[in-house]
Amino acid sequence: MSLLERAASFHGDVKDWYSYEPVTGVAVAACACFAVGLVVHLWQMIRHKAWIWCVMVIAVAMECFGYGIRIASTHDVASKPKFVAQYVLIVLAPVLMTGIIYVVFGRIVFHVVPAESRTAKLLWAPPRWITPIFVGCDVVALLLQLVGAVMIAGTSPTDTDAKDKLKRGKDIALAGVTVQIVGFGLFSVIAARFHFTSKHFKDDLQKRLQPVPGEKMVTVPGLDRKFRPNWEVLLYAVNLSCALILVRSIYREIEFGEGKTGYSNTHEWVQYCFDTIPMVMLTLLYAIFPPGRYVQMSFKQTKGAAQARSLNGSSDVEAAPIQGAA
Repeated sequence: MSLLERAASFHGDVKDWYSYEPVTGVAVAACACFAVGLVVHLWQMIRHKAWIWCVMVIAVAMECFGYGIRIASTHDVASKPKFVAQYVLIVLAPVLMTGIIYVVFGRIVFHVVPAESRTAKLLWAPPRWITPIFVGCDVVALLLQLVGAVMIAGTSPTDTDAKDKLKRGKDIALAGVTVQIVGFGLFSVIAARFHFTSKHFKDDLQKRLQPVPGEKMVTVPGLDRKFRPNWEVLLYAVNLSCALILVRSIYREIEFGEGKTGYSNTHEWVQYCFDTIPMVMLTLLYAIFPPGRYVQMSFKQTKGAAQARSLNGSSDVEAAPIQGAA
């Protein structure tokens, strides 16, 4: 029995929400990968007390449930709720991943750079505002892509006003992806540049870190947590994840631009190659190198920690509590 025949048997009216015949096995494989990643990230979050990492846990859960619903959708291609749900979850999950990458970079800067050196010249913007600025862009991108994705996924070519709905949805989604690409592109340049500028602070950082006897770990004054000293590994992970996110974002820009009849929307392999695989790789990357192993990833930096990292004479403003985004 074909997909359309199965759809007719369930709904009595033949309607296929896909522009191709979706493959169940590939969706199962993707769901399994994200399910394993979800368990690992949840465990790493608890193990390292990296509570702000819950954003990544939620994003991976969205991917897992998205492909789980897609499995059901491949057996019921006429179901609009299933098609819309899987599409929206898969499209929006990477936007949350982008947001938490901004936070991770902010924590690396806070960990490495002494307070008096955290200037706009270092990062082309006030370091305390780096994460809020880019997360703000990410929220705008998220909302625009949410509205656009719902309009695109929920519009059938047989609807009387399908052409107008699809155009509006495409334009809104394109605006969201464009905001994400521009913001994340600039962030990627800043993060790559920090690879070179951070070398100036290595000696100062070594003075502030205290080795743990008998362990390959260090402590930071004012914090009761132990960290791995090779924080550069996490910075490399951030830069690699930037490349993966950009690949996925450019693909979505092309997909939304082509419309429902474009090549990207009529060939399933394109989504798996340029969205699923990059996001699986990103999930695996941070499962191997969890940020909480290298830097503080609680929701709030303590005042004691901020003061301890300002040993060379910082102002009261610098020593104040720094929220999760800093």
